[in-house]
Amino acid sequence: MSNDKKSQRYEQGMKTRRAILGDDWVDGAEARKTVFDAPFQELITEAAWGHVWSRSQWTPRERSMVTIALLAALGQDEELAMHVRATANTGASAEDLREAMLHVAIYAGVPAANHAIKIVKQTLADMEGSKV
Repeated sequence: MSNDKKSQRYEQGMKTRRAILGDDWVDGAEARKTVFDAPFQELITEAAWGHVWSRSQWTPRERSMVTIALLAALGQDEELAMHVRATANTGASAEDLREAMLHVAIYAGVPAANHAIKIVKQTLADMEGSKV
């Protein structure tokens, strides 16, 4: 996609991405974008944020909990921490995250949940310390 005209799905995706992750995060990601990863950034903005996260069938809180559980199950530590930080904007509570980790333990395994719980706890502590 050229830089001239972005699709409606991209524009919606960027709006949703900013609402969930915050302007600072998105601005930083945009600043780090290179020619190499620009197509990937456009893909995730359109597909993940413009299509999936922008759907009205689930609330941002519900999408947040499902996303966090999936990332925990897959061992995607950096993305997991990023989405835990995003709970400041999605409304998912620490109790919601605890329940998601219990599901991870049953459906993806105790080791995956144990590792993810460490990341969730540290990220929540960091957020509390910075009053996010």
